[in-house]
Formats: sequence, C-alpha cells, structure tokens
Amino acid sequence: MQIRNVAIIAHVDHGKTTLVDQILRQCHVFRDNQVVRECVMDSGDLERERGITITSKNFAVMYGDTRINLIDTPGHADFGGEVERVLMMADGVLLLVDAFEGPMPQTRFVLQKALELNLKPVVVINKVDRLNARPQEVLDEIFNLFIELQANDEQLDFRGCYAAGRDGWAIAELEDERVDLKPLLDMIVKYVPAPPHLEGPVQMLIAAMDHSDYVGRIGIGRVVRGTLQARKPLVLIKRDGTEVRTSARQLFVFENLGRHEVEEVTCGDICAVVGLESVDIGDTLADPNCPEPLPIIAVDDPTLSMVFRANDSPGFGQEAKYSTSRQLRERLMKATERDVALRVEDFQEGFKASGRGVLHLSILMENMRREGFEFLVGQPQVIYKEIGGRKSEPVEILTVDVPAELAGTVIEYAATRKGEMVRMEQRDGRSHLEFHIPSRGLIGFRSRMLRATAGEIVMHHRFHQYEYFKGSIPERTSGSIISMHGGKAVAFALDALQDRGIFFVEPGDTLYTGQIIGETPRDEDIMVNAQKAKQLSNMRASGSDRKMKIAPPIRMSLEEALEYLNHDEYVEVTPKTIRLRKALLDENARKQASKRAKLSGPND
Repeated sequence: MQIRNVAIIAHVDHGKTTLVDQILRQCHVFRDNQVVRECVMDSGDLERERGITITSKNFAVMYGDTRINLIDTPGHADFGGEVERVLMMADGVLLLVDAFEGPMPQTRFVLQKALELNLKPVVVINKVDRLNARPQEVLDEIFNLFIELQANDEQLDFRGCYAAGRDGWAIAELEDERVDLKPLLDMIVKYVPAPPHLEGPVQMLIAAMDHSDYVGRIGIGRVVRGTLQARKPLVLIKRDGTEVRTSARQLFVFENLGRHEVEEVTCGDICAVVGLESVDIGDTLADPNCPEPLPIIAVDDPTLSMVFRANDSPGFGQEAKYSTSRQLRERLMKATERDVALRVEDFQEGFKASGRGVLHLSILMENMRREGFEFLVGQPQVIYKEIGGRKSEPVEILTVDVPAELAGTVIEYAATRKGEMVRMEQRDGRSHLEFHIPSRGLIGFRSRMLRATAGEIVMHHRFHQYEYFKGSIPERTSGSIISMHGGKAVAFALDALQDRGIFFVEPGDTLYTGQIIGETPRDEDIMVNAQKAKQLSNMRASGSDRKMKIAPPIRMSLEEALEYLNHDEYVEVTPKTIRLRKALLDENARKQASKRAKLSGPND
C-alpha cells in the first residue's frame, strides 16, 4: 500500500472544507443515502456557529491502493500557528485559490511556509463556476507569487487543476468534461512524493494533540524514521531536553473520519499514540538506545497580548463555576499545551496571554466562558521590540475589497490609523486596496468600517514585519456612560437619559457602580443614575405622563467589546454575559488616578 501525506492550505473562505466534503463523498466514506451536514470537518461548536475552521483536522481516504492522509487547516491569519505545526507532517500541499479573488494575504503566508519546508505544491483554482471568475489571470498571479517567494525551479514547475469544490468536480484543462474529482486525486497520487523510507531507530515528532476522557492525552504525528511498535519501550524527549521513559499502549492510523488500531506504524505514516502521559506538541518519541531529538517546530512570534485577571466585580461567582486566579492560570497554561502560537506569563495581578490577533485570543475566551469560567480582560496591546536601539512595532498587510464609491472613506480612516496605501485596483465596480498598517491601527478597524460602509467591506490582514514606531494613534474619541449606583436599570431613567448617547443595557438588567452602560458623543465620561424611578405621588394631570420609547440596546460580540476598550477599561466575561466596566469602579479613585497620570506624564 502506498501513502501520500497532503495538507490542504488556502486563504479563508476559498473552499478547503467544502472540497474535503466532496473528497469524502467520492471516496465512498459515506453511504449513498446517508444524510451528512455541510463542512463535516468543522466539528467544534464555535466552528459551526462562525462558519470557519479553527483547528487542524486529520483524516484519510483510500483511493485505489493508495491511502491519502489529508490535513484540513484553518484559513485565518490568527490561526497561522495551527498551519505551521501540521505542515511538518506533510510531503505535499493542495494550495486552493479562489478563481475570482486570486492570491490573498493568507495564501502568501501558508505558501511561504510550505516552500520553506520544500513541500510539493499542487495548485487548485477553485470556484471556477463563480460569476466573474478569471481562472487564467489567477493562474498567472499564482505563478508571480511563487517567483516573489523565491521558489526553486522544481517548485515553479507545479501542477494544477481547475475545480468547483461545492459541485464536486475537477478538470486539468478548462475545456475538459466536468464529471468528478478523479483528476485532482490522480494528481495527488502522481505528483506528491511518497514519504521517504528511512531505516534505523524509531523517531516520531508530535505535531498535534487530542484528548479522550477514557485514555487521556493522545499524541498525533508522523513517524520520521524506523517502525513504531505498540507496547515497546520508548523515550519521550521534551522540548527542554529532558527524557521520560514510556511506551505506546495503543497505536491508531487514520481511516476515513475515524481511527483504526494497528500493532505497528511504518516510516512516513501519520498516527495517533495513546499512553504518553506528559506528551506535548514539539516532543520527540525515540528509541531508548538512540534518543535523538528532532528539530523543534518553529512558530512565528505572537504580535498581540492581553491581560487576564480574576473577576473582582460586584456579584462575581454568581454566574460561573470557576472564578479564582488559580483556576484561571491552570486553564490558560492548559491552552498553551495545544496551541503552539499562544504564550502565557504571570503579569502583576493577572496573566499576560500573547497570540496572533484579537480573533485568536477571543476564541480562547469564548471556549473558556462556555466551560464555566469568568474573568476580566484588558485592552489588547501590541508587542513591541527594540531593533537597532529604536522602538519597533508589528506592521501588517491589510487587503480591503469595497465598493468603488466607498473607497475614499476607507483610505481616509486608514490614514488616521497610520496606514500607508501601497496598491489600488478596480474590479467590476469594486476597489481592491492594499495597505501597510501598524497592528495597533487594526484594533477596532473592522467594526468601525463595517458601520461606515453599511457592511459592504471585505477585509483581511496578515503580519508583514517589524518597523520603527510610527507615532501615537488616537484612542476612541467618544466617552463612556457609567452607572452611578448598583441595582436594576429602570425604563423611566433610561428614557430620560436617551439624549445623552446610546446604551448597551435595557430595562431590568442588573448594573453595578462603575459599569459602562453606554457611549456618549462627548470626549469625556459621564456618570448617570439609571435606577431613578418615577415618583408615584397621588397627583395626576391629563397629559403629564410622557410615553416612553426606548431605543433597543447595542449588544456587542466579544471581539467588538475587546476592540471598543480604552486603556482604563475592562471586559467582564462570564458564561452568561459580557459587560464593560472601568478598571477602577470608584469615581473618586478614578479622579485621583487621572491626576497622578497628568502629574507624572512630563517626567516619563
């Protein structure tokens, strides 16, 4: 039996998971009459809700006498760490590119990583049945991208096909008959090299993790050398060089969407190992008589950090199972075991978590709140470095697709965020813009531009490089409406306060002193009494009672709340609610802190 190890890589929404669905169908993983939901590989609750892939998934299909191990990867730049670690298991990649959009920022990132590892690319120009598709132009753009990334002659001689993943067909030439995915699967078998067979003491690199309530931690990786046998003595070499004696109780190879237990795994195959108690991503399994570690998985550094703190708001512990700082620390440290791009360290009274972007960290927070955790999170901060004795900050490439008449709005706002436009193209009444913009400038950019363009904007960004500090970027110019007292919000009070601004709460919501309940257009915070009730005197006059018309509140998602924050504010995250609050709940304490900051400012 032959083996092919292939990772499917692409920009977000270019059709990876949909193509996987059709490959599974045409390789007869499902019965002909079986009802299967779309995007079957997106198995997590958050993945199904948001329609995106967050974690990489392994599966295998039989095509003739060849087992093809396929790895479905995320497309968002924030989850680039997932892509980097699983590419270590592959010998080739399927590079999917949208036939209309062409190569996008994440296409460049994942292709660069694949070329650095010298993986064999097979290009799939997907969605060629789409309106305004331009497959020939996109093929030229892909070739130019290979040249920009300094691909060698062998990599430049890539093979490709045209496909419509949703409809389940692929063709080598545009004139060919559109039947099924056989041309694509034939290309994988023919052009992706079989894994090299190296004899010698066994070596295996753990590139992914799974967990079972019955058997504990499961290490997933590829056997790089020798043959891995069940129940034989092994040594687990940790990332810090320490060695742990162990053995593999069970070995599983991937078969369709499940796993099949085997007694041994040959060189080049991908398998799951049960029985390794302290295994982590990046560890090496080796022969006890020849304990040689494999190179550690290299992952790009994080660019954004946030401070997590135990919740100290009034009423903490009422909505959550886990609310202490010890439980919070244990959960964050557990997250670093599975996510190689996440870093966590102790910081003042809390913990600093560093990741690839707001989405990366907000997915972690959303998972935690669903598990029953509550905590406070501060304003996202970019991670600065010192280069050549000067302060430097991360700069990202921002790609924007917007109706031509709204391009000026985007260009103007990007300029206020220190963005520099480097490219502009017109396509079918839409403008395609590209900026170099500091990561700081992107915090809050999406939500502001979605409002300004009435939801018409499509934007993506990826890390570019560190550049010298570009100067200060203004924070939110509007002020906060802060609750003066605790208790339930009263409709009579909110109705009277509507001319002050817009509100995030509705009548009946429980408030506390220092909670942010709305936004005012003024550039300073205002304190209001949202608990003031109507005086129920026995004097009545015709027409003296006003009719209340209260505007519905704005409900922010977790990402929107994080991007909305100023430096002196927190997001309070609990399993039931997401609230905004001031870091200092007492008004007098805030005034004193403000005075101290003004006095110490000139000396800094």
